[in-house]
Amino acid sequence: MDYGKSGAPNKGKNTARYSEHNAKGSAKNPYGSQPSKADLLARMKAAVEAKKAGK
Repeated sequence: MDYGKSGAPNKGKNTARYSEHNAKGSAKNPYGSQPSKADLLARMKAAVEAKKAGK
């Protein structure tokens, strides 16, 4: 019996239906660029200050 012709559903493809705004390799997030730890800490501190100011 040829099970390929029996109407079995097609396998899904592991691709997103849309493109991420900051996908790897895009202009906002080029390959090979790793943000520095200082930038990360600055963003985290700014988020904490914004949260404190919002209360």
